Amino acid sequence: MKMRFVLLCVAALLVSCSSGQDWRTASREPAGIAPDPATTKEAVLHVYGADAWGWRGWFAIHTWVAAKRTGEDAYTVYDVVGWRASRGVPVVRIARDAPDRHWYGAPPRLLKEHRGPGVDELIDAVDRAAKSYPWVTEYKAFPGPNSNTFVAWIGRQVPELGLDLPFSAIGSSYADSR
Repeated sequence: MKMRFVLLCVAALLVSCSSGQDWRTASREPAGIAPDPATTKEAVLHVYGADAWGWRGWFAIHTWVAAKRTGEDAYTVYDVVGWRASRGVPVVRIARDAPDRHWYGAPPRLLKEHRGPGVDELIDAVDRAAKSYPWVTEYKAFPGPNSNTFVAWIGRQVPELGLDLPFSAIGSSYADSR
């Protein structure tokens, strides 16, 4: 009887670990959080977080930075994507992109926002910090370096951001241990 109960619990856990989704078809649509760059002339700097893919989302989030300088008509997204390492390319991605995309089905949350005067200088500092990230070819979901290590690194290099990542940003303290 005990063994059946244990097996039932294990089976339930295994079934619940599967989201029933394929990462290739999961939503990557913008969430509509970021101001439209076509009508917003002021500088905007956002830090986002969304539940990690699959069962990891029970415990952890994926974080990234999106920025638009004064007068620009598009956002630049700064993030780390782990699968890039297995392809032999840098894990750091700096590209024009939708700033507030769903992270493979998980809706983003705005963790930090800066807008208006003085933000262009913050964006310049974020850009320099992102380009000086020391683990550009390394990725480990735990303990890091990962996407949260990257965003935390930027926050440490640019303390004016006032960035305080949540506990679920696993890997954000990786740089502290190095």
